[in-house]
Amino acid sequence: MLANVHEYILRGWPAEKSNPELAAYRLRKDQLNVQDGCILWGARVVIPQQGQDQVMKELHIAHPGISRIKALRGSYVWWPKMDEDLEELVKRCETCQDHRKQPPSAPLHPWEYPDGPWKHVHIDYAGPVDGNMLLIVVDACSKWIETYMMRSITSLTTANKLRECFAQHGMPDIVVSDNATYFVSEEFSTFLSRNGITRPATACVQTASRRWKEGTCK
Repeated sequence: MLANVHEYILRGWPAEKSNPELAAYRLRKDQLNVQDGCILWGARVVIPQQGQDQVMKELHIAHPGISRIKALRGSYVWWPKMDEDLEELVKRCETCQDHRKQPPSAPLHPWEYPDGPWKHVHIDYAGPVDGNMLLIVVDACSKWIETYMMRSITSLTTANKLRECFAQHGMPDIVVSDNATYFVSEEFSTFLSRNGITRPATACVQTASRRWKEGTCK
């Protein structure tokens, strides 16, 4: 199959569309190229059928769950119906099913609109991008986004970068994040508390009485 795709990339695609197995490749034909004998879709290596089981085994080796597996494969490999194959693999894995998170349902909580810029910010990591992660900081009032390239993701490096951000824009009242380790560690919690920054669970109680704090982080 990939031999035909390889040939079509180099010599041109046929006009007829009679082979349904080539539909996924034809759909991406303008983004496919050949480098060192390998077929690439953008920056992703197109994996032949005989190598797909091995790739899935490597992605699944730590039983990270379907979301993490899709995040890992997203920038590196591709083949038609890859997501379906990965989902089926995780469904068949007892370890993945045992470790699957089942958070209790909770009512939606609408965020109150902040009364000024940089009083309520949301933070998260995205990536990888060129081997690094991106620290994303979003101001809930202005929707202004600050993005920082991070070579290392720890509570300390995150806090240090936020010090730079807050020194430039002002100290927020509230910081919202997910429950990643580097956001909920004792070290990061200490950084927040020393600067009078609250988390959502306590923000509604404390924000009303807290003054806007200016200056650099402690």
